[in-house]
Amino acid sequence: MSTNPFAIHIRSFVVRIMQAVAIVSLTITPATSVLAEVATPTVDDGRGNAVTHWNSVALAAFAPTEGTNPMMQSRTLAILHAAIHDAVNAIDRRFSAYTSGLATTPGASVDAAVAAAAHEVLRTLVPEQAELIDDAYENALATLSDGTSRAAGIATGRAAAQATLARRQKDGHDVAAQSPYVPKSGPGEYQFTAPFTFAAQPGWGNIQPFVIDLRKHAVAGPHQLSSSQYARDLAYVKAIGGIDSTARTPEQSQIAQFWYEDSPLGWNRIANTVIRQQGLDPWASARVFALVNFAMADGFIAGFEAKYRFRFWRPVTAIGQTDPSWQPFLTTPPVPDYPSTHTVLGWAAAQVLIELLGDNLQYSTTSLTLPGVTRNYKGFSTAAEENGHSRVYAGIHFQHAVKDGRLQGRSVGRSVAEALPPVR
Repeated sequence: MSTNPFAIHIRSFVVRIMQAVAIVSLTITPATSVLAEVATPTVDDGRGNAVTHWNSVALAAFAPTEGTNPMMQSRTLAILHAAIHDAVNAIDRRFSAYTSGLATTPGASVDAAVAAAAHEVLRTLVPEQAELIDDAYENALATLSDGTSRAAGIATGRAAAQATLARRQKDGHDVAAQSPYVPKSGPGEYQFTAPFTFAAQPGWGNIQPFVIDLRKHAVAGPHQLSSSQYARDLAYVKAIGGIDSTARTPEQSQIAQFWYEDSPLGWNRIANTVIRQQGLDPWASARVFALVNFAMADGFIAGFEAKYRFRFWRPVTAIGQTDPSWQPFLTTPPVPDYPSTHTVLGWAAAQVLIELLGDNLQYSTTSLTLPGVTRNYKGFSTAAEENGHSRVYAGIHFQHAVKDGRLQGRSVGRSVAEALPPVR
């Protein structure tokens, strides 16, 4: 990932947001019912299992590259949890497999199978974090008694990982960045946004989805520039999303910063938390993680297909036509505006969690882009709604991109939630 131009240049806005966090946090008075300084909850709190543990290992492996390539994160996490899901269901078939044909291995160690599947996938797709991944694997196996059960689990996990990796090898991800984006002139056309001199992953919408049929999740497109709806959206983001905005409240500033984190990291943390709170077993845990990550991976694919089909400009470009001094509160990512894929992913993940667990659970979560702060939520739709609004507060999306991102994300989530059904 580090060789991707997105990875090289985007670190500048990661640094910028951390500086902004330090400045803005001095002026924010957190609402005691919503915010508090707490340590990030661990996954090994007595309620987790091997699946939640390896999800945490994966998030730790991605943490050093926060802000570099969330699209690749989504693909890796979907492959990881597909392999884990298939591994545990080869031992005891409770849900349908993602990749069929894996031999059944009753009596194999579930913990060994999960560890081996995760290790194989992460070692292959995140090789720069080999030391962290190998250490986690060695530590996991050290807790298991040596014998035929452990050996069978390791073999099952590796087989599941290799089958999933082989299935996704030619999905098109390797050429997603190779189709250069050439900006067109004229109003409404997406232009590169500072500090970037490129558009990221213009071919990502051509990748083979994990579950969905793209044709069933289309969006209508951005507002016409001559419409009253567009004029209203333009005025709103200009007022609330500017770096020096007096309309944006301290709470809205904090929401913008909190949800600026890569979507795959933030929503996996939420899923991990609620899975542990509910005490789900490895099979149910594996299915929830697989579906949440399928939804986000497919959300990126559907969203990027639309982004590069409509090629709609970002607020900083539009507002700059009449006010060149205007700058967004947070740095604009190097992709077109419509739809907001941050919103798509949030609602896709939330919809899966709603379909599987309901929308009344209470939980807390943290963010890499606003360290030392936690936010409390009741329900997944509440978090997804706030996640979407954050992009307008940050000055990086029009409201319509968020509105239609919500529609597309919920549509993707509903479809994905039907996958991997129970077999008994």
